[in-house]
Amino acid sequence: MLSFIIRRLLILPLLLIAVTILIFSMLSMLTPYERVSLYVKDIPKRQGAMEGLIKKYGLDDPVPVQYWRWMAGTKNPDTGEIEGGVLRGNLGWSKTGKGTVWEVIGRRLPATAELALWTAIPMIGIGIYLGVVSAVNHNKLLDQILRVFSIVGWSIPVFVFGLIVLLFFYAKLGWFPPGRLSDWASQVVQSSQFIRYTNMNSIDALLNGRLDIFRDAVRHLVLPVITLAYLDWAYLLRVTRSSMLDTLNQDYMTTARAKGLSENKVIRRHALPNALIPVVTVGALMLIGLLNGVVITETIFNIPGMGSFLAESAISLDVISVLGITMFNCLILLVGNLIVDILYGVIDPRIRLR
Repeated sequence: MLSFIIRRLLILPLLLIAVTILIFSMLSMLTPYERVSLYVKDIPKRQGAMEGLIKKYGLDDPVPVQYWRWMAGTKNPDTGEIEGGVLRGNLGWSKTGKGTVWEVIGRRLPATAELALWTAIPMIGIGIYLGVVSAVNHNKLLDQILRVFSIVGWSIPVFVFGLIVLLFFYAKLGWFPPGRLSDWASQVVQSSQFIRYTNMNSIDALLNGRLDIFRDAVRHLVLPVITLAYLDWAYLLRVTRSSMLDTLNQDYMTTARAKGLSENKVIRRHALPNALIPVVTVGALMLIGLLNGVVITETIFNIPGMGSFLAESAISLDVISVLGITMFNCLILLVGNLIVDILYGVIDPRIRLR
């Protein structure tokens, strides 16, 4: 196991470099005149100004030279200091976020992480539970109901379901508003008396002992969590059901029943652990997708997270921000896949990672 983890960690930088080459290749498809607009707020009106900026930033240099400059940074002729450079942790300046890309990620990631945390609980728990129930009651009425439930959930577009729950529970009933906090709660959170530990409102409210802020934060999370959890657990239900049915039909399950074990023990001790491998894969990838930022859901419910920032940057043609967020998302995906591979060996002792 340890040697496998070390090998994957050594491969990780190579994969990240491959990602940077792909991302920079996309940026290189823009002309020098299009890319120079990323460095200026207003297009200079005097003749030759654009050409001067292109020369200054080396946007007409060969692509390999530009790539190395983007990765390693450039030396400022006035100060002699190295500026920029992805290898130095500088993903560039975000015009949309009015700060460096890393600063914007630091501001936006807690909102997405909080949404992912609250969504993961019902998504994984309910999805796996209903999948097991459906498989155990194969072809019975309950199984048929759950299959219809999952097909509807997996088929309906997220923006349609999100707008439906927003229209009914907020516009009509006024129960669960969009956003992250109410105005009064935002004032309390931004005050000096409220200590920010994680920048996740619900968690910080508990750590500060403010149950009123916690209730308000959860109230704002209900609709986006329902939207994401239902659509995701519907698919997880189908995966769990299929895997459980395949496991329940194996010979060792018949042997376990022949030994006199109760059906409950057969399912919990023998069927479920062996059926979790594909479920872990799908569930982990879903969770990674939530951490990367759910663009449509965050936009519909006005949550200032990674997804909504990516949408704002794309609309504003802020290429630097889009590329920076893309690289960050790729890093999360690669690390997440490594964790999933390690979990394989933990869940199923038959798998030995060498």
